[in-house]
Amino acid sequence: MPSTSPPDRIGFPALCLRGLAYILLVGALMQGVLHEALGVTSEQFAEIGFTELTQSLLLTIATALALAVRLLDHRLRHVALLLVGLLGASLIREQDALLDAHVFDGAWQTLVSLLVLPVLFVVIRSRRAFVAELERCAGSFAFGLFAAGFLTTYVFSRLYGRSELWQAILGEHYLRTFKDAAEEITELFGYTLLVLAMFELLLLVRRWRRRADIATP
Repeated sequence: MPSTSPPDRIGFPALCLRGLAYILLVGALMQGVLHEALGVTSEQFAEIGFTELTQSLLLTIATALALAVRLLDHRLRHVALLLVGLLGASLIREQDALLDAHVFDGAWQTLVSLLVLPVLFVVIRSRRAFVAELERCAGSFAFGLFAAGFLTTYVFSRLYGRSELWQAILGEHYLRTFKDAAEEITELFGYTLLVLAMFELLLLVRRWRRRADIATP
């Protein structure tokens, strides 16, 4: 029977190496944002600008990693399914302008519903298994990164990007660009955390599988 004890700790050298890689990734993304703000790569924070396109890329990677977790190890089957639904819905939502223009108005809502409702049905039906899986990974580094990414993307960025806030700060100098930049850049960082969380989750289940293989005679 597979062990459900807390996962093996991350070694110090691996932790330092991954930390450096994550710092470099964030630095590279912010350099791209700077180029966009300077008008080097595209119009500032447009639908096809660096920030928006990178958000979609990050969500695509995060969704693929969550799907890989579900396929790799059955111990997080329902948690991974919910993550696929959440990240996939966010990816679809990021394409709202494209879908509304080239499919039909409100297409993204329809696609999100077709993805999320079956996922929620499966998770709610197997809620006991879902809770057990959540408890199994709740103390992991991956879960901490996911919580930070979720709060950054779906809570903080929405509040930080409110027009009322930036109108109050800038007064008569208010331009919508300031509001858009604040919200989109914060979202970009949140999506980055979510990608890192899915990457760490994938490494976590790989460690679980390796430990299970060693324990099996």
